[in-house]
Amino acid sequence: MTTERILFVTGRFAEQSLREVVSELATKVGFVPHVAATKISVAALLHVDWLAGQLAIDEPVDRVILPGWCQGDLSRLVSQFKVPFELGPKDLFDLPEHFGSKQKKPVDLSQYTIEILAEINHAPRMTDQEIVALADHYHRTGADFIDLGCIPGESWGRVADVTKLLVDRGLRVSIDSFDRKEVEAAVRAGAELVLSCNQSNIDWASQLDAELVAIPEAPFSLDSLEQTVQQLTDCGAGFRVDPILEPIGFGFAASLGRYFEARKQWPDLDIMMGIGNLTELTEVDSAGMNFLLAGICEELQIRSVLTTEVINWARSSVQEFDLARRLTRHSVQNRALPKHVDSQLVTLRDPKLREQGEAALATLAGQITDPNYRIFAERGEIHIMNRDGYWRGSDPFELFRRVRENAEKPLSEGHSFYLGYEVCKAATALRLGKQYVQDEELSWGFLSSDDSSNASGRHQTAY
Repeated sequence: MTTERILFVTGRFAEQSLREVVSELATKVGFVPHVAATKISVAALLHVDWLAGQLAIDEPVDRVILPGWCQGDLSRLVSQFKVPFELGPKDLFDLPEHFGSKQKKPVDLSQYTIEILAEINHAPRMTDQEIVALADHYHRTGADFIDLGCIPGESWGRVADVTKLLVDRGLRVSIDSFDRKEVEAAVRAGAELVLSCNQSNIDWASQLDAELVAIPEAPFSLDSLEQTVQQLTDCGAGFRVDPILEPIGFGFAASLGRYFEARKQWPDLDIMMGIGNLTELTEVDSAGMNFLLAGICEELQIRSVLTTEVINWARSSVQEFDLARRLTRHSVQNRALPKHVDSQLVTLRDPKLREQGEAALATLAGQITDPNYRIFAERGEIHIMNRDGYWRGSDPFELFRRVRENAEKPLSEGHSFYLGYEVCKAATALRLGKQYVQDEELSWGFLSSDDSSNASGRHQTAY
């Protein structure tokens, strides 16, 4: 079998780095590498039309890989050179993953088993427009039910109207109340699920044409839940049980243990967990907690959770849990670690960091002949370079002062803003442990904007 010959196209600034990467990669993957460095200095600015007139393929190759930034219709090059062309990654250091991905079976994260009930807290205090906007947001980010949270001691006269408003929008609705008038009105208007049922309201709740959530009289024991479960079973009512998750410091571990006990005691019953008691009442970023809770729910076959997004640190909890329930489902179903599968929940730091290295930056600084600034952030320092010099340091203000003092011409207002913006990004990346790429948005996982590109320019390490 003939070893595949692959030509990698790059700009002259990245030639040496590309040769080092593909040389090591060729040994691992098994191909013969060839590198063509074009006259253009920055490969990120390549275009098919320019390559058609400038690229020369002097030896036989089986395919050509261009930098991912390259613009234009590749079929023109295929027709001209009679060899397949393809786009590689935008960053040459991602080439190992590019080749590895061709050997991996795509991971299906479309499946999940846990329903999300997203609660609209104090719904009676909100306008219809506010309720609809929040319900649409919850639904858009993964909620299966919109839970209308009522106010104890009050009776909401418009609960039926609001329930119907949401149902007419195609949304599934649950009602969170112990007030009989509120609950019956909501159910008549289309609410499918009632939170909650215990001995205080079982006489009328068990007669509703809706599913119930059975809860204990006191959260510290399952004994008080057993009677309610038995009565609901005897009368044929549809229900799920919730042993009640307690906040940290108020019996969290013990309450978690009761979910294990409930699953053993009722192996065939549906169970729900109110995870908002943890995410809303713990002052820490909620993504990690949501993932851990999703893992517990998946392993215990807890098929629904109740959450909300009131406190600011949990403002994206619904989407976090939606991503978590898919990843944990894949992990449990395939007995695979939830690692190197999907990194959307890694928001604060990045899954990995790539560095140019001391020698590569020094070489690049010595090759630059134009006034455009190249910015890097690695090994605890920000690096800025152009034809006038190479400056590095950990203090952005001191670094900017040195750059400005050595500039051949005074920096314009726009150029100063650009440098300030990029250096701020670089400093943030260093502080948090994120990958900084000039002219690209920092990665914030699922919180990143849809368009992470920046029209102001492209990074110089694209190959």
